[in-house]
Amino acid sequence: MIALGLAGVVPFVTTARQPAVVAPASIRLDPAVLDEATALLARFVIEQKIAGAVAAVARDGKVGYLKAVGVQDLTTRTPMSERSLFRIYSMTKAITAVAAMILHDEGRFRLDDPVSKYLPEFAAVRVVDTPGATPRPPARAVTVEDLLLHTSGLSHRTSELYRTLGVRSRADALPEFVRKITAAPLMEDPHTRFRYSEATTVLGRLVEVWSGQAFDAFLSTRVLGPLRMSDTVFLVEGERRARLATVYGPAPGGGLGAVDIEAVPFTEKPALIEGAVGLVSSVPDFLRFAQMLLDGGTLDGVRLLTPETARRIVTNGLAPEILKARGGSKGWGLANVDVLVVPDGSGASVGEYGWDGTAGTIFWNDPSTRTAIVLMTQSSPANPDRLRQQFKAIVQRAVR
Repeated sequence: MIALGLAGVVPFVTTARQPAVVAPASIRLDPAVLDEATALLARFVIEQKIAGAVAAVARDGKVGYLKAVGVQDLTTRTPMSERSLFRIYSMTKAITAVAAMILHDEGRFRLDDPVSKYLPEFAAVRVVDTPGATPRPPARAVTVEDLLLHTSGLSHRTSELYRTLGVRSRADALPEFVRKITAAPLMEDPHTRFRYSEATTVLGRLVEVWSGQAFDAFLSTRVLGPLRMSDTVFLVEGERRARLATVYGPAPGGGLGAVDIEAVPFTEKPALIEGAVGLVSSVPDFLRFAQMLLDGGTLDGVRLLTPETARRIVTNGLAPEILKARGGSKGWGLANVDVLVVPDGSGASVGEYGWDGTAGTIFWNDPSTRTAIVLMTQSSPANPDRLRQQFKAIVQRAVR
């Protein structure tokens, strides 16, 4: 057990790389309410529910809140700062989706194209939708849009099927991953159900085929570089290692203990460069990505997506019957984001979108108030005591 007291609450550290932060009131954010958000994060640190966190709120393209509390590592006592790095896991998906849609805007593919047009392995996929059933051909081909909307029939890396068949190994490069995932049966016919899956890693392989570049190279040159997301990487090396936060979870007997959630750490380059879960980022970096989406595909004079595409990918793309089966209130956008389609009682605005990561990161964009929120911890479970909902509820009250 590692004790953590008041000394673990570290004030925000200013560095030369800090984004310009304006007075909250100048962008219609209540500073007193935002202080409550900081106090919430500090309380979670004091109560040993998280080791630390970094959070940011932007409105109308200006950052009005950027705070860090706690520490990156309980052993070294390295304080959290705006430069701290976090494993963002599934928030990688949104970046991968944008990479694909850049190529869509260039005419490299159509959304209704069968994936087998570019990855022949998909021509042989079969469906086993009930235990013990004989594998059969799907009712229709898996399309690129199915991959983006998670209606492909593929499953998640943590599913019993994929674990049994060894579908996802970070020792395999993308072509081998595609071979393995297509050798496993689909869980249902394409375009019949939303099933969160490894489809976005398949999409990373498609980016390679469409662009002629390695997936990570394409992200670097066409997404991360243009957006000046210099700390968003697949491999943490050099001086970045000292800024990578440790993942913590409840320790036996109380307190927090380090959690190893990957056999191959992010400080070693795996063979598998995953579009679904592979990136490390910082709060200021991801806030730039979120702002690009909020600004219709452009940021600081750099346009990544056409305005039409940028609007389309953050609106619900699920068919009515699939949306209803998913619960009815939240749809899914091509940008690999949840989209609120009807009020859900949380106070969120219809049209709000965002997504999270399994190690404690999350973002929300609210087009109606021109607000972007990013919250990052390194925690397993990802959302102890509903920290995300509590933090967001406070920030919503701060918006005037």
